[in-house]
Amino acid sequence: MVSESLRNGQNRVSETPILNEDERMMNEQSESLTRCSWAGSDPLYQHYHDREWGRPVTADARLFEKLCLEGFQSGLAWITILRKRERFREVFFGFDIDRVAQMGPEDVERLLQDTGIIRHRGKIESTINNAKRAQLLRDEFGSLAAYFWRFEPPASELPEPGTFVAQSEASRRMSKDLRKRGFSFVGPTTAYAFMQAMGMVNDHVPGCFCYAEVAEARRGLVRPGR
Repeated sequence: MVSESLRNGQNRVSETPILNEDERMMNEQSESLTRCSWAGSDPLYQHYHDREWGRPVTADARLFEKLCLEGFQSGLAWITILRKRERFREVFFGFDIDRVAQMGPEDVERLLQDTGIIRHRGKIESTINNAKRAQLLRDEFGSLAAYFWRFEPPASELPEPGTFVAQSEASRRMSKDLRKRGFSFVGPTTAYAFMQAMGMVNDHVPGCFCYAEVAEARRGLVRPGR
């Protein structure tokens, strides 16, 4: 979950793009939508909120990517990670688990010089370590999705819609199990943010236009491994 305030850059008049009728209509429709307050006014943030956050994910590469990026986000604003996400995908081979697991010390040193990502040795090394741990999870459960969706909380554990929490019983269970298996940068708050983003809970506020869409997607989802 991300809730920090956003700063919008100032565009010079000469840099304002000329929009065609369809683009203007899309912008007007986007501006008229009711969103969670944390989506702010940054178009990148709004797109992430509208099209990704909370929508159920079962693809292993997407799950692994999000787990890693949540680790990189620790102590930073999520918008910082979003702005660097494409470069993260490039340097970590699209978060292909097997390719990341093969990376070594030379790759770490190279990435520490790459200004397009977060240059934090511990987080880079953690991503490589977690790829190796993810391989073991995949071998044991058949897929990362089958493992992670085991932690989807029962209805009895869910807070009231619109209630914001930083972690939950389910995220603490997930964090404890991941750390036992050798994962790093996977505390209970990071685990809960992961669960929110990947649709294991629906934490859009009831007034947000995404709330009903996500609820419907979750109802129709065939849970992996079940």
